[in-house]
Amino acid sequence: MSNQPISRFKVPNLEDIPADIRAKIVAVQEKAGFVPNVFLAMANRPDECRAFFMQHDALMEKESGLTKGEREMIVVATSGLNQCLYCVIAHGAILRIREKNPLIADQIATNYRKADITPRQKTMLDFAIKVSQHAHEISDGDITHLKDHGFSEEDIWDIGAISAFFAMSNRLANLANIRPNDEFYSMGRG
Repeated sequence: MSNQPISRFKVPNLEDIPADIRAKIVAVQEKAGFVPNVFLAMANRPDECRAFFMQHDALMEKESGLTKGEREMIVVATSGLNQCLYCVIAHGAILRIREKNPLIADQIATNYRKADITPRQKTMLDFAIKVSQHAHEISDGDITHLKDHGFSEEDIWDIGAISAFFAMSNRLANLANIRPNDEFYSMGRG
């Protein structure tokens, strides 16, 4: 177990967090059995915390043409390239659980092109990486290519929005040096 601080910035005590944010944290704690460190680290700035989790939930929890597992694939692949330890470990755990596959997160974080995923998912991740790393190079040809693989315009927007949101999230997590909870490392591996 790590005894390192969870952030290089101030982390509020749970009882000092505004009630609406505290209620969300407690609900997650009851479901997961622990409080993800990102919640505590972000709660230091309540208005930003609310906006962050509202955007996160709008992208990651809605019904769409992308499965919840595919959305996590996007997070893990882009976060790996952005060298975000927190998001690779935390979302890797969620990916393993959603896909019921103990190997997939490690494969995607390391090199999604060699991962045991479908050609359609590789095309999705190619585009997600382009949004995350080279958004200025996106062309109409990229959109056509995704449509040729069965993605709707809504799906394409979702891929891009998830990639862009987590590019920001990765940078904030790296800025704050948010440490992944030890619990994430073993989740979905058994």
